[in-house]
Amino acid sequence: MMRRIAAVITALVLLAGCSTGGPEDTTSAPPPPTADAVASDQARAIAKEAYIYGFPLVDNYRVMYSYFVNKDDQDYKGGWNEIHSAARVFTPEDRTVQTPNSDTPYSALGADLRTEPLVLTVPPVEQNRYYSLQFVDLYTYNVAYVGSRTTGNGGGKYLLAGPNWSGPKPAGIKEVIKSDTELALVLYRTQLLGPSDIDQVKKIQAGYQVEPLSVYLKQPAPAPAPPIDFVPPLTPEQERTSPQFFEILSFALRFAAVRPDEKEIRDRFASIGIGPDGTFEADKLSPEMRAAIEGGMADAWAELDQLRKDKIDTGEVGSAQFFGTAADLKGNYLYRMAGAVFGIYGNTAAEALYPGLSNDSTGAPLTGANNYIVKFPSGQLPPVNAFWSLTMYEMPASLLVANPISRYLINSAMLSSLVPDPDGGYTIYVQNASPGIEKESNWLPAPKGPFQMVLRLYWPKPDALNGTWKPPQAVKA
Repeated sequence: MMRRIAAVITALVLLAGCSTGGPEDTTSAPPPPTADAVASDQARAIAKEAYIYGFPLVDNYRVMYSYFVNKDDQDYKGGWNEIHSAARVFTPEDRTVQTPNSDTPYSALGADLRTEPLVLTVPPVEQNRYYSLQFVDLYTYNVAYVGSRTTGNGGGKYLLAGPNWSGPKPAGIKEVIKSDTELALVLYRTQLLGPSDIDQVKKIQAGYQVEPLSVYLKQPAPAPAPPIDFVPPLTPEQERTSPQFFEILSFALRFAAVRPDEKEIRDRFASIGIGPDGTFEADKLSPEMRAAIEGGMADAWAELDQLRKDKIDTGEVGSAQFFGTAADLKGNYLYRMAGAVFGIYGNTAAEALYPGLSNDSTGAPLTGANNYIVKFPSGQLPPVNAFWSLTMYEMPASLLVANPISRYLINSAMLSSLVPDPDGGYTIYVQNASPGIEKESNWLPAPKGPFQMVLRLYWPKPDALNGTWKPPQAVKA
């Protein structure tokens, strides 16, 4: 009997030992990491790295929340997985997206790809009209294009799928486009050829269609993904300084599975609680850790400012380096952040170039306190297959400028209304007050304070891409 009792006790002890280390028991599992578990100097460095990495996701989420979630927002467009078109161009009243394009009426599709792929139908478009569909994932990578440059103007059907979908290309589908994130954005641009052309743009926009794959295949729909409990985003000002930035980043990362080449960096973020299962809570940080996190955010902005001074303002780098696929950017998260800060949803270089004019020919910042001219010599207009424009933005908001003549840009479609120079070139007068009635046709109004201009080249020709053609400078008059 004593031997039996001893055997039972031994068995119970062994079972207890097994249960403490078994996979079903989490009572002894280490708690998830928090920011305060890391030394403050190390946390500051990680916060800087995570901020540079995460700013495009957080700002992209802010825009998508405004467009597709918050029905009280003035920029709300409608629900997910629907195409929302606006047969107008941007004005100074549009303040959600920095550096807005006022050349092409937009259509937008917020894609929730968790349940199943979407089939996008594009109608035929006239050969002389530029259009494009830009596919942007949550990281702000441009994963693909459909449009005049890439697929032509003949129309067709395209499949947009999330990272977890795999299957053969369905019959009738021209191309399968994969997003690395479960939430994505498709921006449609349809060229407006003049004020009288708006009705034709409306007809084209009406031809843009979207439907779930199951509807296209006439099959039963899969079980829907659970609804998303979206968290309110921060304002652009809060994104710069509030440690709650990392709470929003952690939420956004729920829809962005770890890329194979980013496991190490995402693990570093997780060490201070940043991630899809993260524990980062700004309000619970110790004073020392909060200072470290805020210091890391400030360090990120300082590095971006140094990039601007050293390479952006000098023209060494620009939009051609800031936008593209993940392969194009090669892990340069500072460049990706620069693209989001200076003009989120910018196009890949082959689709569009954006030479910026933020300083005059002497290197001084542009300001409405001065008058400038921008001259295109004869034969030196921007080399494009589609069209070009020169757009004015007030700084630091990087938004369009209200003015007495409601003119926010000068573009190639306006050439017939401009007065040419004697040599056949064109001089643009850039200033706050009118240059006089005889020059007003060529006037691009500026604000009273600091400003910059962006020259857009849609579907640029090789001379623009390889640097043979040089953009003009603003010369102080």
